[in-house]
Amino acid sequence: MIAIALICFSFKNLIGYKIVALILLMAVSVVAMLFEILPVLLAAILSAVIWNVFFIPPLYSFRISHTEDLLMFLMYFIIALVNVVLTFKIREAEKKARDKEEKEKELKLYNTLLNSLSHELRTPIATILGSVEMLKDDKDKLSAVSQTELLDEIFTAGNRLNRQVENILNMSRLESGMLKPKSDWTDMNELINSTIQKLIPTDGHKLNFENNENLPLFKLDSGLTEQILHNLLHNAIQYTPPNTNIIINVKHDSEYFVMTVSDNGMGFPVKDIASVFDKFYRLPHTKTGGSGLGLSIVKGFTEAQNGTIKLENNEWGGAKFTIQIPSETSYLNNLKNE
Repeated sequence: MIAIALICFSFKNLIGYKIVALILLMAVSVVAMLFEILPVLLAAILSAVIWNVFFIPPLYSFRISHTEDLLMFLMYFIIALVNVVLTFKIREAEKKARDKEEKEKELKLYNTLLNSLSHELRTPIATILGSVEMLKDDKDKLSAVSQTELLDEIFTAGNRLNRQVENILNMSRLESGMLKPKSDWTDMNELINSTIQKLIPTDGHKLNFENNENLPLFKLDSGLTEQILHNLLHNAIQYTPPNTNIIINVKHDSEYFVMTVSDNGMGFPVKDIASVFDKFYRLPHTKTGGSGLGLSIVKGFTEAQNGTIKLENNEWGGAKFTIQIPSETSYLNNLKNE
């Protein structure tokens, strides 16, 4: 405000004190759009005082000689205050509208989550209860093969329940801001093979990874990195057609750990690529199952390690996820010598 007044004072003979009033009112309006009501109110009062003392004759005095100038000053002061109040009310109304919109959006998201989880949790629970009941009531009538099949169903349903609970807990950790990566030297060949062994491919899916003995050890949070890979592989197994090949590659690129997970499935619609990492988002017309948290957790765990994730479609078909995380590297022999 003072800077604008100084500029106006330099050109007061050229523009006149009435034009200065309009300029100062405009400055008050700008301040009202940027700050809360108290600094804006102070700006309005200060601008009125500056206009009176430095621009309305007689200068450098609070006295106003002409009735017309006095009326103009009073009108200026009233308009400045009205401007402050109206701008504040408008900003307050906009804030309430935004808060209402955010609450409605949040409620919609959580309703989506609850609806999804109600299905995701109910199905494996029903499977577990039904299988246990059969084993309990008809154990003597069931063959060894049937008992094994029921136990396999219980195991699969239990894993499904565990996966959903882990996703919910992981998302809570991300949203709370309490997630703190703990980096340590990680053998990616070992981590990837271990992750693959924990997954059960369905419909003939093939998980392909070739050990690279030339890879250095990467300083990463192995737990977060394993969860990133697990979610990407599970997502590919669940949503690609039968007999899809899923390929995992890892390389050391300058100061980065780079991992790609690609497949030869149907790929993603281009218009949906920007949305796939959003919470609870699921592609239209995909088969049921999943809460829409898997890929958002992948993104969150990657960014927690200061990394980036990119999704693109392969030229020959299918999708490719690329994870890039800054990482120190070392070879096992170097660590032994340290």
